[in-house]
Amino acid sequence: HNYHYYDLEGINSFFPLILEGINSFSPLPLQTQPVPNPISYFMHRSPWWFHRFETLVNHFIELLVPFLLLLGRRMVILHGLLQILFQVSCSSFLSLRFCLLHFSGSTSVSLPEMLPAPLTCQNPGAVETSGSLSQQKFQNFLWKTKSDCIDCLDGVGNGRSGDWERQGSITKERTEVILQGTSSLDPNDPTAVWEEFEFKCKPGDLRRRPCLISPYHYRLDWLMWFAAFQTYEQNEWIIHLAGKLLAQEEETLSLLATNPFAGRDPPRWIRGEHFRYKFSQPGGKHARDGKWWIRKRIGPYFPPVNLQGLRKFFEDRNWPYPVQD
Repeated sequence: HNYHYYDLEGINSFFPLILEGINSFSPLPLQTQPVPNPISYFMHRSPWWFHRFETLVNHFIELLVPFLLLLGRRMVILHGLLQILFQVSCSSFLSLRFCLLHFSGSTSVSLPEMLPAPLTCQNPGAVETSGSLSQQKFQNFLWKTKSDCIDCLDGVGNGRSGDWERQGSITKERTEVILQGTSSLDPNDPTAVWEEFEFKCKPGDLRRRPCLISPYHYRLDWLMWFAAFQTYEQNEWIIHLAGKLLAQEEETLSLLATNPFAGRDPPRWIRGEHFRYKFSQPGGKHARDGKWWIRKRIGPYFPPVNLQGLRKFFEDRNWPYPVQD
């Protein structure tokens, strides 16, 4: 069967609980989770015993609480309440609404009817969570989350945020891909001015306060978090994104927080730079300078590209060639 799956995991934590699958008592996930929030910045410096406590709470909710589903209607409702508290903490609006099924007399529901309008796609395809749902389909629905349908990037991405398997292994360092554009004729000119595209929520500008979006889901920011783990060859969609930014496509620009070329000629070149990010020390030198983050350049993520040079790249993949608005 060809099923459509839906993302159940958001990317911003209201209370910075340790993310799914953490098997340590380290505070690092507060800094390396997809989109840290302002509370994460301060909780990262919490004492060791607090990090152990929040990790134990995470494991209690994920490993023990699900057994309440086997203990009758009242325990199912209790399970639903506990999961709602947990989903508000570190998951998406869709996950939260899915938990409401615990309070219904019937568990048959068409998932697209539960989706808020901004998250739906043109042909979503219903997923029925009924009593006749097969065990394998139910397991895939909950855990694999191959969101082939909800592609908010409309061709920029290819569903790579379904890389759910990597969520269970949190990195010890935070790396970010920063997209930069220039109007210079020669991208190798040392005097070329490179300006950064700012995303809605992922770290970029060192002085921008971490955002609070839970339980909303900024899909592009989520994809960028995964891309930073690997290379652009393993994430070709990011070159697709660069092409759309070179063309200054309005739909794609609407997914960003700032466009440094607004009201000007489109950039001639775009490149990706790879940085290592970490929280500044509260009250320290960088924090007093208004910086929430400290970053150090690792190197280039992908080399400068221009729209004409990407034509064959797009044609080889049967992608529509971006046209400047």
